[in-house]
Amino acid sequence: MGLSDIAAGLEVTTEQRERGVAAVDATDTPLAERLAAFAADLPCSPEAAATVVETYAGGASVGASADAAGLPPMTGAKALHLLGESVSPLGPTGRNIVRDWLSADLSRADALALSGASETAFALAAYVETHDPVPGARDALEGALSPSGDAAVAKRDQLGDTLDDASDFF
Repeated sequence: MGLSDIAAGLEVTTEQRERGVAAVDATDTPLAERLAAFAADLPCSPEAAATVVETYAGGASVGASADAAGLPPMTGAKALHLLGESVSPLGPTGRNIVRDWLSADLSRADALALSGASETAFALAAYVETHDPVPGARDALEGALSPSGDAAVAKRDQLGDTLDDASDFF
């Protein structure tokens, strides 16, 4: 097989195709209603999960978001994880240690000591490693965790004085 065989069918264009970003606007439907389809897989009600997501997207911590929904912090973190948000309290090495413990290569005491995590952080990391996000749940959050919308505008307004203007660099 020569180069001419490999290149057969290839063509050069002088313009690039505009691909854009695929978007589905399901934001007219309240978030709790969009999450209702995943109620059986969530550790809390869809309404509580919606409150956690909305307050978390507004800049609150996982614990404060869970508190706003009337949930324990661990339940709020589990809900965020199942909805596709990255909430693992450990870095890559710590996650590898948890995986070693889960595969019985390390004792729990050794894994806990090596990871340097608290009991709660270790438990959440074990949950994250043993539970995959719910398929399709991240799509239901369309617009809720994006860097636009009312929460993002409010956050930018609060931080407006701390941000540099482009002319500050000249």
